[in-house]
Amino acid sequence: MKAAVYDVEGAPGVLQYVDVPDPVAGPDDVLISVEAISIEGGDLINRRSTPPPLPSWIVGYAAAGTVVAVGAKVRSRRVGDRVTAFSMQGSHAERWAVPAERTWLIPDGVDAAEAAVVPISFGTAHHCLFTRGMLRPGETVLIQAAAGGVGLAAVQLASQAGATVIAVASGTQRRSRLLELGADHVVDRVENNVVDSVREYTHGAGVDLVIDPVGTTLPDSLAALAPEGRLVFVGNAGGGSLAVDLWPPMQSNQTLMGVFMGPLFERTGVRTSVDEILQAVAEGRLRVVIDRIFPLANAAAAHEYAETAKPLGRIVMKP
Repeated sequence: MKAAVYDVEGAPGVLQYVDVPDPVAGPDDVLISVEAISIEGGDLINRRSTPPPLPSWIVGYAAAGTVVAVGAKVRSRRVGDRVTAFSMQGSHAERWAVPAERTWLIPDGVDAAEAAVVPISFGTAHHCLFTRGMLRPGETVLIQAAAGGVGLAAVQLASQAGATVIAVASGTQRRSRLLELGADHVVDRVENNVVDSVREYTHGAGVDLVIDPVGTTLPDSLAALAPEGRLVFVGNAGGGSLAVDLWPPMQSNQTLMGVFMGPLFERTGVRTSVDEILQAVAEGRLRVVIDRIFPLANAAAAHEYAETAKPLGRIVMKP
């Protein structure tokens, strides 16, 4: 099969499109013929900064396609099922072997590209907002990096849950799209001070909850938070230090919660939320925003675009 691989970490150009052996499904796995691959922030970070443990390493957390083989112990999936999947590596390929428990059936009305995006973007946003962030109707939530995959999902989910949504992004196109998807206010981080804008929108009170997938924005996120507010930080898309002064949040009785979704996707609550979100996409109640689709053969260009073009939504590749 063809795959995008790398032998040394670095810039997008380290990715090579080559022939590699087909993966084999283990007893608890399914083998997927991949139809769409969602490029996730973790894929970019891993390729850029993590030495591969083996030569011809295949990066990638998320993809969707059709099951072509099932392991001996698998009872929940069968050949021909359309599934979307998460695993810690291997999605940047024509075929992908993953544990059956890390797959979700794709309902009618959802295409492979949309389905590939859902588990990480929407599953992460849902977990951060409701399981960890305990968002309630009538509260105000600040969403950093709102034009990214997790951010766009969080805007929709929070709005539909009855929260007031303040989204942080940049540019007129992003502002219009975020308002369309449910944001009540959009702060252009290039033109405006985020903390000052939040204070204005909340009449000085601050927000009840912040969702921060960036990391380098944590000081602003804390400064925008109301006393006894909650901050959920997930990932480190900004690639910088996560060091913050914890004395002010302690004095304000604020709660900081970290989220790393990797070990959580097999939990019943997370699996159920992703199933429900896929159904909501099928029914048109939630929208998956895809900025651009590349062929897998152009994986280096796709990674370059994802890192430098400030896309609105996810970048998808197709074998």
